[in-house]
Amino acid sequence: MHYVTNLPYVTKEEEHVTIPMSDGVRLSAHIWRPTSSDHEPVPAVLEYIPYRKRDLTAVRDSIHHPYIAGHGYACVRVDLRGTGDSQGVLRDEYLEREQADAEEVLAWLAEQPWCDGGTGMMGISWGAFAALQVAARRPPSLKAIVIASFTDDRYADDMHYMGGALLSDSLAEAGTMFAYATCPPDPAVVGDRWREMWHERLEHTEPWVLPWLRHQRRDDYWRHASVCEDYSSVRCPVLASSGWADGYSNAVTRLLGHLDVPRKGLIGPWSHKFPHLGEPGPAIGYLQEVVRWWDHWLKGVDNGVMDGPMLRAWMQDSVPPSTSYEERPGRWIGEPEWPSPHIRPVVYPLTRHTIEPPRDAADAADPAQTHDGDTMTVQSPLSVGQFAGKWASYNAPPDLPYDQREEDGGSLVFDSEPLSEPLEILGSPSVELDLSADEPVAMVAARLSDVSPDGAATRVSYGLLNLTRRDSSEAPEPLEPGRRYRATIPLNGVAQAFPPGHRIRLSLSTSYWPLAWPPPKPARLSVHERSSTLTLPVRPVAEADEMPSAPFGEPEGARPLATSQMTPPEERWEVKRDLVDYHAELDIVKDRGTVHFENIGLEASRRAHERYTTVADDFTSAKGSSTWTMRFRRDNWDVRVVTHTQLSCDETSFFVDASLDAYEADRRVFSRTWNETVPRDLL
Repeated sequence: MHYVTNLPYVTKEEEHVTIPMSDGVRLSAHIWRPTSSDHEPVPAVLEYIPYRKRDLTAVRDSIHHPYIAGHGYACVRVDLRGTGDSQGVLRDEYLEREQADAEEVLAWLAEQPWCDGGTGMMGISWGAFAALQVAARRPPSLKAIVIASFTDDRYADDMHYMGGALLSDSLAEAGTMFAYATCPPDPAVVGDRWREMWHERLEHTEPWVLPWLRHQRRDDYWRHASVCEDYSSVRCPVLASSGWADGYSNAVTRLLGHLDVPRKGLIGPWSHKFPHLGEPGPAIGYLQEVVRWWDHWLKGVDNGVMDGPMLRAWMQDSVPPSTSYEERPGRWIGEPEWPSPHIRPVVYPLTRHTIEPPRDAADAADPAQTHDGDTMTVQSPLSVGQFAGKWASYNAPPDLPYDQREEDGGSLVFDSEPLSEPLEILGSPSVELDLSADEPVAMVAARLSDVSPDGAATRVSYGLLNLTRRDSSEAPEPLEPGRRYRATIPLNGVAQAFPPGHRIRLSLSTSYWPLAWPPPKPARLSVHERSSTLTLPVRPVAEADEMPSAPFGEPEGARPLATSQMTPPEERWEVKRDLVDYHAELDIVKDRGTVHFENIGLEASRRAHERYTTVADDFTSAKGSSTWTMRFRRDNWDVRVVTHTQLSCDETSFFVDASLDAYEADRRVFSRTWNETVPRDLL
């Protein structure tokens, strides 16, 4: 990255500004703005997240907020209620109170003498969720948003219930937020009240997995703040981005297709990262794009920001399977609108272990028809999924799917003939199955792979479906054993080039642990050939891309905050199998080590440990745990939070066992445990 020091505006910063809420709670803000804004007001840009602005996101924040401020904006980074140095308690994600707070923050910003009355919101992940959700509430000052790695559907397209199947990332993220929501504020900022504020958080926080697990259907809990419920509620311009290696690869194109406001989409090869920090590379000059967006929509500059394609996407070339890539080879392509007139759904019939030559979607089988062709069956072992990687790649530790051949051994596999010419897809593949099951609760995992001539299989995309939610996630129904059903499994969106000589592979399995929680019992699926199909969104290889060869500048940003690594980080991702007692385990460690923040004299440590275990093919032996340790230290101030969340099950219930311990130095000052049972709801 190129660190820019000579920006158009000289800036100043205020590290702790309190913003009053209507109920008396005060939120903490870090503000960067041009010194000239004292007498020449500028637009304000808000990033609103719970991840501790003073320390844990300080380095990242120092790259983009001073950069944008240096182009003539007041950049405001606010800790959500109950996090960092803000007062209150954070009880759950995306609550009404959180969104009302954001509206009050925007109103406060618009009234400041250094703000011209116009505001924008930006962010990645939670910050992008917040921006999109607040945009749907139409606060009067909000003129545009910039969002990365987000979703408009909190139930089916977040880390909770993909296709109605419970994701292990729901447990992992619950563990993350259980830890972040119980950390103390910094006494150097809030003074002697720090301990009172800390204990308020400790006493009023419960394990976040509990509310998420209590809502296993798509109900009002998930409909709240899901913008897909009413796209017309968003009335301001939207610049949306994500990455193909991220769990959030689907929402960009959905927004492009459903919003009726000025909008642009950008999808690169990245994991869960801002595009200027994108991994796998290439990273791009994203902040330059953001500044152009703000210049047009917040300052009224006629800079052609809406010219060119509506969607810019990275068409990924074929690569060998790997759990991590520094770079993904490929090229930038452009689509003038979405859905694209260039993309044609091509239907491939599935026969015995074969993906047959394609037919047009218009010629596909009538969904009401069934055929008496051969029947293929699959009942997968719990080992299928151990090389699936994470639902969302964070690129630390290496968390992308590995060679799919080991997974395919327990799956029903369909291969195409070797391709005679290149084939490129852009969009969301889908699988339509004519099937039956021998249990009332069953799931399907569908994986699309690129198989090279040497047999190595690289997963391109995948999708999950809890078959009890085949028609509705609001009102699921058990399967009638032996009865034939039609079920459609949408796969994650992707842009992928398959070269000549390679095969396309579709793999179907009835478990995908630990990426997804297994059903109560092993289920055997019968798939009927000829009336089952794979549909690919084919983009003609010769299609004009409407893109220059290098459409983006090099990544730029401000020079990051100075820190020192006091103890080394640790990353571990291990699959273990004991062939004596048939115990299998995925063990993940993400330890950032201890980092010293030189500007505030603070040491901060973060360590997360996830474990997912099973015994043989006992589906009720599935168990996952997330343990976090957070520590902050300065002079005589030494505090630590340790959270532990474990999820296990039997055929009828989930069991949550959790603990929260807080320490000052080596003295435990708070401790609480939870032991809760939540009934399984056709899950």
